[in-house]
Amino acid sequence: MEEGLSAKRNVDVKMAQLENRIAIVTGAGQGIGKEIALSLAREGAKLIITDVTDQIFEVLKEIEASGGEGLAIKCDVTDPAEGIDVAEKTLAKYGRVDVLVNNAGVYPSKPFVEMTEEEWDRVLRINLRGVFHCTKAVIPKMIEMKYGKIINISSIVGSVVGFANLTHYSASKAGIVGFTKSLALEVAPYGVNVNAVAPGPIETPGTRMDAASYEQIRKAMPLGRWGLPRDVANLVVFLSSNQSDFITGQCIIVDGGYTLQ
Repeated sequence: MEEGLSAKRNVDVKMAQLENRIAIVTGAGQGIGKEIALSLAREGAKLIITDVTDQIFEVLKEIEASGGEGLAIKCDVTDPAEGIDVAEKTLAKYGRVDVLVNNAGVYPSKPFVEMTEEEWDRVLRINLRGVFHCTKAVIPKMIEMKYGKIINISSIVGSVVGFANLTHYSASKAGIVGFTKSLALEVAPYGVNVNAVAPGPIETPGTRMDAASYEQIRKAMPLGRWGLPRDVANLVVFLSSNQSDFITGQCIIVDGGYTLQ
């Protein structure tokens, strides 16, 4: 009986680690972003979820059905005005922004010799400039509060290894790591932590492939499986909490050992 009560107390402590924190998650309509939003909500955070699609409204329903709360706002991260709008609506409702998760991104494949300047620019606008816009919109409030957690979703692609046909994506994700390290230095005196997460192969709607390719990658994973969105979300929850207060400017890899070989 006592063991059961102890386990319950441990769960209660864990569930309260983000209680009443206000968290913005971009690109939260599906995949990793959706799981990050749901995981933060389960830990007690109030969520502001954004995406360019209407899927975020369904995600908000899931959050509310599980006892959470928040806002769903359609947002194109390439438009600085829309990033500012999200920040203003967040502050109008909650008065603060504690966590920003810059997750919105695209993952198109194209050989460099066939890539157009427009295709290159589109990926950099969404994946890298979007991080700039959303961070720029919330950082003044975090500095004023002398508190904040910014988590940028990078990738092993670009930041650790190169992948063919992904030069634009690689450049954007490597850029996020450089942005993270430099910004972390600038805002550290204000109590704001800035970190990046670099996922490896993760099962999401954006990584669908034929069975043979899927199995080939699975066999290359030292831990014997593809990653799941919750594997990334678990780390984001930690980086959003006070347990990570002494960690900043880091890019933490979540890849099941894939890049160790």
